Amino acid sequence: MAEQGLRCGGKSSWPELVGYLADDAAAIIEDQNPLVNVIIVREGTPVTKDYRCNRVRLWVNQHDRIVRVPRIG
Repeated sequence: MAEQGLRCGGKSSWPELVGYLADDAAAIIEDQNPLVNVIIVREGTPVTKDYRCNRVRLWVNQHDRIVRVPRIG
């Protein structure tokens, strides 16, 4: 999967944002990689498994805090 991130262009993961509020993290990601759209997803929500270079999912808990490393996919 890391290889796919390299082919997508721009920064591909943001481990430093785990624990951030979703809106703050989204703004940082979109600033650092304008090629992606950020989607906020509640932990446990089913999602498609397709890989897309223009998508970053932010997995959040009930307090809207990031619980997984945000990455392109």
